[in-house]
Amino acid sequence: MTPPSEFSFLIVAIDDDPLALDLVKDIFEGEPDVAVVTAPDASSGLAAVKRLRPKLVLLDLVIPGADGMSVLDEIVRFSPETEVILVTGNYSTDSAVEAIRKGASDYLTKPLKVPLLRDRVGKLVEAARRRALASRLNVELMEACQFQGMVGSSPPMLDVFDRIRRAAPHFQTALITGATGTGKELAARALHRLSPAQSKDLAVANCSAIAETLFESELFGHVKGAFTGAVADHVGLFEYASGGAVFLDEIGDMPLVTQTKLLRVIENREYQRVGSPVMRKTDVRIIAATNRDLRDLAARDLFRPDLYYRLSMIEIELPPLAERPGDLPLLERYFLERFAAQYGKPVQRLTRRAEALLASYSWPGNVRELANVLGNGCMMTDSGVIDVADLPHLRNPQPRALSATAELESLWAVEHRHAAGVLAAVNGNKVQAAKILGIHRHTLARLLGDELEGDAGPLSPRHTG
Repeated sequence: MTPPSEFSFLIVAIDDDPLALDLVKDIFEGEPDVAVVTAPDASSGLAAVKRLRPKLVLLDLVIPGADGMSVLDEIVRFSPETEVILVTGNYSTDSAVEAIRKGASDYLTKPLKVPLLRDRVGKLVEAARRRALASRLNVELMEACQFQGMVGSSPPMLDVFDRIRRAAPHFQTALITGATGTGKELAARALHRLSPAQSKDLAVANCSAIAETLFESELFGHVKGAFTGAVADHVGLFEYASGGAVFLDEIGDMPLVTQTKLLRVIENREYQRVGSPVMRKTDVRIIAATNRDLRDLAARDLFRPDLYYRLSMIEIELPPLAERPGDLPLLERYFLERFAAQYGKPVQRLTRRAEALLASYSWPGNVRELANVLGNGCMMTDSGVIDVADLPHLRNPQPRALSATAELESLWAVEHRHAAGVLAAVNGNKVQAAKILGIHRHTLARLLGDELEGDAGPLSPRHTG
């Protein structure tokens, strides 16, 4: 049987008992958005699963010519997004535990009880509907939460976006701080694109990659004969980016002598080529970035305090990914779409196991590390989803560590903070926030401590149901 192509929930039933297969078809016949495909043996059943990628497989544990547990292993391997319910006439605790351990979602005994099967499958169908709705809402939310190549809906990122918007039309110097991988160059490019100088060049210099003896030449240029090997005049970044902006990444690694000359550029808007007495005017905006504490470096005489003060007139700090966990699903979808298109793969989503694994990781490399992990997963997978097996870098992740001074929070406090963040991201729309969170609006109200019409009064944090 070839099912219609538009069903949202497809079941493949694999059983050598034709009466059992007929029963399954009869139970779900007429159910909206549910279709059943039957297979009388393991070979045809596996072929159907590989071809159709169903939402659910009902698998008889005892099939002639095949071991049900081996068939379960095969289904989990090539279709990890598929739920599997094992069915058997010979129940044993050991086989049930082994089935769950291998990836089965449930274990039922024959003869199948119609109300029980309806209930179990009905819950899976409803969960699939909620996930599909959440996925559609996440697509809309991701589109609404992109800002100049950056993605986020958490309060810290919304604050970053707002600061960039307000600073971009006016800044002459700006300092972007944040740990490695948080997106400092993206923020710098956003500042430039939104500035009046957007039509001019943005010149980029990685201060940690420039030899100390070449710093001045790279930034300000040199004239022929200025030093051994200077066989021709050389245009520096400040001249190249005339009218535009210069991005000085990792400025904490800039030598002190170069810092002095950069300070002069900021204060007098002029510079000299190496080997030339001629003062040149510049109208370049300067964006600096660092993952180091410049205030601390200045206190240890490793960075000029006056340069720090001039650069930090506008300072934009990017939060680490661990401090914006609500943005993780948005970033996951953003990178999956990007890398699926880049590598020509049909990857659409992560399995729930993979999502849980990503959520449990502390992300010391921040958004850059997340991009690398998902890029590798998209490149290596042969499926339409990314599962734990496609994330070897995270197979044994270290759990999030609490510092000695960290404040321990109750589960309610964590849920309350996350719910509040989602609500803020959708501009206070409680219906949409509840759909994204996968909870009822009344539950959301309880998490937020709100009153609802008809309620006797505000509910305490202990009220969760």
